[in-house]
Amino acid sequence: MASAIQEEQAKISWLYGLLDAARRSAEGSARAEAGGGAGFQQRADRETAEHERHRRLTQLAAVERGLCFGRTDARDDTLYIGRMGLRDEEGEPVLIDWRAPAARPFYTATSFDPGSLTRRRHIHTRGRTVVDLDDEVFDLEGMRPDDRARLVGEAALLSTLRKGRTGRMSDVVATIQAEQDEVVRAAFQGVLVVQGGPGTGKTVAALHRAAYLLYTHRDALSRRGVLVIGPNPTFLRYIERVLPGLGETDVGLATLGELFPGVHATAVDAPDTAVVKGDASMADFLAATLARLRPVPDEDITIEADGMPVTLSAQAALRAHEHALALRAPHNVQRRIFVHEVLAALAEDQLERLEKSADEPLLKLLEEGALGKELQEILADDSSLLRDEHDVELAKETLWQDPAVRALIDGLWPELAAEEFVTDVYADREYLAESGREALHRKPGSPWTIDDVPLLDEAAELLGHDDREGRARDREQEARRQEEVRYALGVLQVTGVEGVTAADLAERQRAERGPVTAADRLADREWAYGHVIVDEAQELSAMAWRAVMRRVPTRSLTIVGDLAQTGSAAGARTWDAMLSPYVRERWRELRLLVNYRTPAGIMRLAEDVLEAVDPGAEAPASVREEGDPPVAVALDSPTGLRALVDAERARIGEGRVAVIASRSWHGPASDALPDVPTGVTPESLDEPVVLLTATESKGLEFDSVIVADPAGILTASPTGGHDLYVAVTRATRRLTVAHNGPLPTCLERLHH
Repeated sequence: MASAIQEEQAKISWLYGLLDAARRSAEGSARAEAGGGAGFQQRADRETAEHERHRRLTQLAAVERGLCFGRTDARDDTLYIGRMGLRDEEGEPVLIDWRAPAARPFYTATSFDPGSLTRRRHIHTRGRTVVDLDDEVFDLEGMRPDDRARLVGEAALLSTLRKGRTGRMSDVVATIQAEQDEVVRAAFQGVLVVQGGPGTGKTVAALHRAAYLLYTHRDALSRRGVLVIGPNPTFLRYIERVLPGLGETDVGLATLGELFPGVHATAVDAPDTAVVKGDASMADFLAATLARLRPVPDEDITIEADGMPVTLSAQAALRAHEHALALRAPHNVQRRIFVHEVLAALAEDQLERLEKSADEPLLKLLEEGALGKELQEILADDSSLLRDEHDVELAKETLWQDPAVRALIDGLWPELAAEEFVTDVYADREYLAESGREALHRKPGSPWTIDDVPLLDEAAELLGHDDREGRARDREQEARRQEEVRYALGVLQVTGVEGVTAADLAERQRAERGPVTAADRLADREWAYGHVIVDEAQELSAMAWRAVMRRVPTRSLTIVGDLAQTGSAAGARTWDAMLSPYVRERWRELRLLVNYRTPAGIMRLAEDVLEAVDPGAEAPASVREEGDPPVAVALDSPTGLRALVDAERARIGEGRVAVIASRSWHGPASDALPDVPTGVTPESLDEPVVLLTATESKGLEFDSVIVADPAGILTASPTGGHDLYVAVTRATRRLTVAHNGPLPTCLERLHH
């Protein structure tokens, strides 16, 4: 690995030198063109040239991170792939833009259809330094011996398997390649479920599929983008490894706790609370709760506004309520209709009162016969006919400014935000108890949990928003654009410049707006993605699936998971139960059945756990016989983990160790290992040792794993058996089970 990294570092450093030279050239060109004539034509030319230079410098700055991320080797050619194209001093292409036709095999080659490629290499950099390499070999025999000796990453493992002493190993590699190729090239449309146990490479296969789809359906997906929903923030590491160069505008990454704009939830609910929040009935519960906040009065309501009484009749309130509901729109949009009609009713009542007050002296004279005949006829008519529409609108505007009127309307149809609404629901213990959902109760100000996010999304869907301000901004922007075009037209008429339209010139003078980025899309919960990938999908609740499906109306999804590893009490029991409400039977499942990462000795133990947890479930077949058998070690207390960790580090050398502890052991284990980071972050996973829970370890792998307190993991929740299955399948070399009591029955295979 070291020699391969050194070789690629030299290449990467040279490419960055070319990038720096291109920047200097662009900057020097800008200085050289700073002078020039003072005529209109010269100024227009300079402005056009400056615009192009600015665009070039922006492009050169944008590719600084991850300039070169890949390499393809054919039998007679090697190409480096990057975020932009570069040429050497002789003008020869030395870095291929990922969008160029020559780069296509980097994204589309598979083991079953590699084209002319013998190897694909992913180059991982931090800044301008090469930190890791990953090889995929398509033609091992076609490679030079020295290249075969320097294979790294996944290719090194598959190469080892292929060199097995029996024909079975070649069959295994072919099976792996066939399974993953089918995943990568599955049809773009529809829902694809990739069901695979530990070590089957389902995540990497699904992300290669994303790369394949983004390249082969670029026009469709570059406009709408791809959303990848991962189990935790470190999933970004997989994106960087498998989807490099596709651009931040193409692929958005989020955890479930980040699907609601402005919320970054990481806290986890207790299992019983998670079950309540995740149940599909919560959608109806929230809708019914919202309806309670729109009461219809059964009698007239009189308030004082602007120093005089004004009455909203029960009939007028009912009519406003019905008209608002007739508009099939979210709550806050319907409120606009309700407000309009209530204000109209109040205005009519106020004007009638004012007219009656003004007419009283005249009516008295009328009764006394003191008025002329013509005036008597006028007063005898309905004086409301003298009222015009302007009077009503003016009265409505005046009433809307009155706090008492606002309070009346808010009491009958409040304007609500999702976070405010859900917070109020959680705070009403009595109401929750009446509905059998007391587990939801918590004080306002409590941090949001991951299972709250789908409920916030549901509330936002019910509430909607009033977009009058947005439409006003759009009108202002359009007016500014029209004014800029008129100004540009005048400039062109004065200067006589040809070959450019007024609209083009106006756009050049306007500050450039960048493309819609992944961050922009994530901030817009109503954005419709072209494709969505969900990893560890078995953990999503029914409510979470509602939030996911809103992001992809076309129902184009790749769903990756393993039902045997479901750790959430609200998670999936079957794929059909979760998907049929949205796509009925229009989904298909591909299974990955070969485990090529976990040693067979460890998988035999994992099979015992799976049999106890889910009788009849089939674990993937392991093909790696090497490695030490798993062992059990009795500890009096978690303090003994220090010596155990030190011993494991000595055994595996430069490899990584994970301590996966039960929740009850997690605190004491952290005290015993004060130098060991905890939790799933990119920084902690770069360390030689990390302390995790079983949930946090999901989707990760380590050279050596110490499972601490298996009995505690097993009994901590209704899905504790699935968590234990996850914990014992994270190791690629060594597994140690540390316990301070009897081993669970499913681990009896272990020997001290």
